[in-house]
This record gives sequence, C-alpha cells and structure tokens, in this order.
Amino acid sequence: MERCVCFHRFAALLCLSLCFSAAVCETSWAAEMATEKPLPAQALPAPPVPSETRTAQSATPRQTKTEGYKLSQNRYEKAVSYSRASYTLYFVSVALSVLALVILLQLGIAAKFRDWAESVSDKRWVQALVFVPLLVLTLDAIALPLRVYGHVLSLRYEVSVQSWGSWFLDWSKEQMLMAGFALIFALIFSAVIRRSPQRWWLHFWFVALPVLLFFVFISPWFIDPLFNTFEPLQVSHPELVAAIEKLTEHAGVPIPANRMFLMRASEKTNDVDAYVTGLGASKRVVIWDTTIQKMTMDETLFVVGHELGHYVLGHVWKGFLFFAALLLVGFYALFRGLHWSLGRWSADWRIYGAEDWASFAVLLLLLEIAMFLASPIVNGFSRMQEHAADVFGLEVIHGILPDSSEVAAQSFQVLGEVDLADPNPPEFITFWLYSHPPLADRLVFAYSYDPWAKGESPKYVK
Repeated sequence: MERCVCFHRFAALLCLSLCFSAAVCETSWAAEMATEKPLPAQALPAPPVPSETRTAQSATPRQTKTEGYKLSQNRYEKAVSYSRASYTLYFVSVALSVLALVILLQLGIAAKFRDWAESVSDKRWVQALVFVPLLVLTLDAIALPLRVYGHVLSLRYEVSVQSWGSWFLDWSKEQMLMAGFALIFALIFSAVIRRSPQRWWLHFWFVALPVLLFFVFISPWFIDPLFNTFEPLQVSHPELVAAIEKLTEHAGVPIPANRMFLMRASEKTNDVDAYVTGLGASKRVVIWDTTIQKMTMDETLFVVGHELGHYVLGHVWKGFLFFAALLLVGFYALFRGLHWSLGRWSADWRIYGAEDWASFAVLLLLLEIAMFLASPIVNGFSRMQEHAADVFGLEVIHGILPDSSEVAAQSFQVLGEVDLADPNPPEFITFWLYSHPPLADRLVFAYSYDPWAKGESPKYVK
C-alpha cells in the first residue's frame, strides 16, 4: 500500500528517480488512506471479515451490500490514530531534512566535506566519490531516528510484520542505492554546470530524463528483487492467471502469463496491493500475495482490472510527459534559486560558486523545499489517473463478474480494513498528500457507477 506518508524524504537522488519511478511507472492500485466524509454507518459498525472466510466466499455472492466504508469501533480508532501519527511524521521528516541541510551549510560542514574530498585528489570524479557519500550518509544518519519511529508505528498497529533485522538490512541496501544514484546525478550535474554555467538547467534536464528512464527500465530486474521475493504468478496461482487472461482479452490488451508476477509481501507486511512497473521488455503486473490471501478471486480481478486501466489508458507515457514538463520548470527554478542563495550566503557557507561540490548541498536544500511545494500538483495529477483507472476497472469486469459493482466496492472495503485507511482526514491532507482519491469516495463511486442502467455508453470499455 502506498500510504500518503513517505517516511524517507531524501533528496540526494535529486528525488527524481524515486518520484518518477514511483509516480509514473510503478502505479500502485492501493488507495490513499482516507476519506473526506464521515463513515456512513459509524453508529452501526460492521466487523471485518476474516481472510479465511473471504477465500471460502470467492465463488459465492455476498449477502450484504457495501454501500459505504465501514469499520468496527476498534479498527476505526486504530485507523484514525495511525493515520494522524503518519501525517505528523511526514511533516516532521520534511522539516528535519530542511533543518539538517541548513545546519550542514551554516556550520560549514558541507564545505569541510568538500575540503576533504579535494585533499584526496585533483580529479573531479574521485572528489565526487568522497564528497557525495559523506553528504548522503550524514543526511541518512540524521533521518534514521524518524525512520525507526515509522517502523515502530507500523509494528504497533500491525501494518508491518517485518523483523528489525530484516528492516535494517533493507534500510542499509536503500542507503547504498541512494548514495549510488546521488553520485551518478552529482557527476552529471558537475559536468553540465562546468560546461554551461548559464544553461545547465536545460542540459541537465536533457541528460537526466534518459538516465531516469533507464533506472525505471532495469528496476524490476535488478532493484526490486533486492527488497522482495518475486515469482511467476503461474507457478502458485494458475487459476488466477487463467482468469486474468480472460479479463485482458475482454480489455483488448492480452498480457502474457510471463508478465504476471507474485510478490511475497507477507514476509514483511499485512498490507494488500498490486501495481504495474517497468517499461518495454521489463513491464509487468505484480500482485502481492497478501492481496490474494485477503481478497476473493473476483475482488483480485477488479484490482487487476484497475492496473489494466493504467496500461490501456497510457498513464505511463502521459505521466512521463507531465513529469518531464514539471522537471523542466523545476530545474529552471533550482537554477534561479541556487544563484540567488549563493549570491546571498556563499561567504557564510564557504562556497566558492555553483560548480563547488558544497553547492550540491544547497541544491538538495532547494530541491527538498521544491518537492514539498510541488506535492499538491503531483498528487492532484496522480488522483486523476487513479480515478480513470478505477473507471476502467469497473467497466472491464462488467458482464464478466456477477454483481461487479459490489465486487469492486468490497475490494475497497477489504483494503481499508487491512491497511487502516483513515476514515475522515482533514481536507488539506487529502489535497497535499494523497496520490489516490480518498478510499471512501472510491468505494461509493464503485458501488454507484452504472452507466449501463442509465442507457449511457461506458467511457473506456465499449
């Protein structure tokens, strides 16, 4: 589940590869944890249905209608408490990242790292090998206590089942990847800014896009397996593969069985999710084993239908164009901000110019602020795509699954129960943080969407 809270707001990647791959090419089905409306039946809460019962019910129609998102009193209180803690943690982590970078600059620590790097060698690439990891790992160490607290929360509320040893191993691998990516972008940035001091923002944009596409392309093969176990879905769930093939044929976009994968998420989390990832030869649909365990076959097929929507509606390339345009504007803003900041504080920070390695810390500071301010724009665009994928998923299962609207609504109900979806967040949180429409809104829309009964034409699947 992609919660609206990102516990690790690290900008050393220039936050490009993370934002791009997560928001554009690894589109999660899971909703953000919230709804803007009170629970429709809060006075009469319905207890969650055990996962074993769901499995047994996979071939039978449900006896009750899922007209609104309902939680037991215990789950309701947990969802509210967990979500509020997560929101707070997000804003605190952003503030800490900004404060840490300001302190590193103001105390001359970034300049000291530069001095160490320059004392090692006169070669720029060797200096980068010293300076970038020093800066990256220092920032990671500062952020570590909040990361630890985030995992404490997820264990306390039984969202995570990952042991501390496994968690720390994942964190360590993540830091190595971050340092490596940051080093690549820092070297590119250094070369570009030295070649074109006044147009580096444009040249860097041209170079960064193919590099990011390359990372997205190789991620399913080389990066994702570092953190989770994947296997062909056909191996353990051939009946689900057969059902998905029928669904993809109905959608007009047959997906080979060798592009469907199961992720062993239950080793680390209780969340349910599915997503599409990769580009070209690496493109695939991934279903978490927790989704199959806790949802019926029909509910899982709706999840897959939603993912097909991202594929059929061209969300990967539309998202790429959107983010490319946003990055171009963002790089120009960084160019202006960097020169303004250095013109005002370079003496205090002991930075000699934009090509100084220590200016990379200034760039990260500006980028952290820019990412935060751009969140409503990025998430607003994402919510539109997610809603469109919901519509496609509802249309593609219509006529194939009995009572398809109920199936879709119930899938959102299961999602909320398992992932502790926030029943009633502030509107500001939805606007600022949510990459998906509020869960309760999605559930109500799924239950009520019926153009066929009104004699209207479906929007996507004719």
